[in-house]
Amino acid sequence: MADDDLQKNYRNTFNGATGFGKSTAVLAIDFMKAYTHTDSGLYAEGVVEAVKHAAALYDCARRCDVPVIHTRVVYSEDGADGGIFIKKLPILRQMTESSIYSQFDDNVLPAEGEPVIRKQYPSAFFATPLVSMLVARGVDTVVMTGCSTSGCVRASVVDAISYGFRVVVPRECVGDRHQNPHEANLFDIHAKYGDVMSMSEVMRHFEERDKHGL
Repeated sequence: MADDDLQKNYRNTFNGATGFGKSTAVLAIDFMKAYTHTDSGLYAEGVVEAVKHAAALYDCARRCDVPVIHTRVVYSEDGADGGIFIKKLPILRQMTESSIYSQFDDNVLPAEGEPVIRKQYPSAFFATPLVSMLVARGVDTVVMTGCSTSGCVRASVVDAISYGFRVVVPRECVGDRHQNPHEANLFDIHAKYGDVMSMSEVMRHFEERDKHGL
């Protein structure tokens, strides 16, 4: 298919938007030192940049009383809870509770009282209490931030819409190891699963709702 035809096909077929609903929560996916320390095999410069932007977004969310929920990957010392996933990616076995790599990056530490979910697989929803937590809070929209765009973020986005949540992804607040999969997955997420917006648009939404007491 020629490029012009492809663009026309996407415009005519994948042009919907879900936007924000009545109640929003921010999900901070796996912003751990494994991705931001240069001595880690998982280090990703794109994640380092995303952390810088996400820190500002989280501060805005807190000022506007938007809940922030964090996830981190943690495996048992023997890796038994990692199943086939850590067989495919053995480097993940370094993310034990005692490892520096499983700890949050210092720039995006959870604030006091913010929930932290431990997970072992790509989606933040798989085998975790996340759905119940969101439903209990009356949340219908999840703002996805974190890493990696092509891995845990995308998996969480697909699960979120499958569970009936609206999804918003602030593009500056997600990161990956390479720009190509990052951009390709943002394109695909926006086409099929959620709304990719600028960070400033998302923050403006928080501030407007806060101003009107919503």
